Amino acid sequence: MTLTAGPQHPTDPTDATDPTQATVLTHLPTYDDDAPPPRPRSSLGRMSPDELFVRAGAWAAAIGIAWLVTQRLLPMTGLPWFLISWFVLGLVMTAVATAMTSTKVDVVDRVVGSVIAGAAAFVGMALVSTVLYVIVKGYQPVLNLNFFTSDMAGVGPRDPFTAGGVKHAIVGSIIQISIAIAITLPLGVGTAIFMTEVGGRFARIVRTVVEAMTALPSIVAGLFVYTVWILALGQPRSGLAAALAISVMMLPIIARASDVVLRVVPGGLREASLALGASRWRTVWHVVLPTARPGLATALILGVARGIGETSPVLLTSGAAGFLVANPTTGAMNSLPLFIYTNVRSGDPTAIQRAYGAAFVLLMLVLVFFVVARLLARPRSHTPSRFRRSEKAS
Repeated sequence: MTLTAGPQHPTDPTDATDPTQATVLTHLPTYDDDAPPPRPRSSLGRMSPDELFVRAGAWAAAIGIAWLVTQRLLPMTGLPWFLISWFVLGLVMTAVATAMTSTKVDVVDRVVGSVIAGAAAFVGMALVSTVLYVIVKGYQPVLNLNFFTSDMAGVGPRDPFTAGGVKHAIVGSIIQISIAIAITLPLGVGTAIFMTEVGGRFARIVRTVVEAMTALPSIVAGLFVYTVWILALGQPRSGLAAALAISVMMLPIIARASDVVLRVVPGGLREASLALGASRWRTVWHVVLPTARPGLATALILGVARGIGETSPVLLTSGAAGFLVANPTTGAMNSLPLFIYTNVRSGDPTAIQRAYGAAFVLLMLVLVFFVVARLLARPRSHTPSRFRRSEKAS
C-alpha cells in the first residue's frame, strides 16, 4: 500500500485569513488499498539475476571459444594453453557482455574484479598443487615410523624405507631455528621499535639498511658468518654457526614486518598513555606491543618461513651429518633442507623419495610453528571460563 495526500488544513485557523502571514498546511497521509505491493529491496552486495547470467554466461561462452581456438584452429594443445585462453577470452566476453547492458565504469569494475579473482585462484592452485605433489611423491617413506625415530647412520641411499629416517634432520632444524628465533626476535622487534617510536635521522638510516638487507642472498649471509665466525674467530663448523647465518636472513624480514605493524597502531593510544603519566618505555611495553601482538606474530612467521628453508648457509657453516647431533656448538648438524638437497643430488630414486618425504615433514614443521605462533599471539579473553562461572554461581 502507498500513502496519498489527504485534505489540507491550516495550522492556525485564526491566521488563515491574514494575508500578511504565509499559510502553513499539514498533509495527512492516507493508505491506498488499490496500490500494488511494494517491491523488496535487493541487497547492496548481492548480484541480481541479470548480472549473474551475464557473468556466468560470459565465462561459459569463453570455455567453448577457448576449446575451439586451442583444439581446432591453432596448434596449442594441452591444459595450460586451454586455461590461459579461457581466462583471456573470459575477460573479453565479460567486457563485451557488460558493455551491452551497463556503463563503462561497470565494465572496468567487472574486468578488474575478474583479474584479481583469477590471480587469487592461480596462487591458490599453485600452493595446493605444490603441497599435493610433495605428498604424493613422498608419502611412502612417511608411512614408516622409523622415518621419524631413526637417523641415517649406516644407511645407504638405496636401502629400503624400513631403514633410516630424518630424526637427525628434524632435531637439527628445530635447534637451529630456535636459536635463530631467540636471536632475531628481540633484535628485530627492538629495531622496529627504534624506527617507529624513537625516529630521527639515524632511524631513517637504519630503515634503509633493513630494506637493503631484505634482498640479501642467502649465500652471502653464509659466507659472512663463515668468514667472521669460523675463519676470523676460529670457531668450529656447528649448528650454532648455521643458526647465526639463518638469523642474518631472518632479521631484516622480522624488523621490516614489525615496523609496518607498529605503524598501524593508532597514535591516540600512545597519546592517552602519555597523558596519564606513563613513560615512553611503559607506553611501548604495556600499550603498543600488546596491541600489535597479532601482527608481530605474523612477522615472526614470515621470518621463520624464510629461515627454516635455507640450505646454502647451513651447508657452508655447519655441513651435513648422517647421525644425530644434539649439541649445537660442536660437530656438523644436519637440517631438513640440507637433507633434501643431499638426497636429491644423489640421483637415486629411493633417496629422491626420501627427500620428498623430508619435504613433507618440513611443511608440517612450518605448519606447527605457524599454529603455535598464532596461539601465542591470540588476544587474552576477559570472559571467565565455564568452570569459574559455575564456581561463582555456587
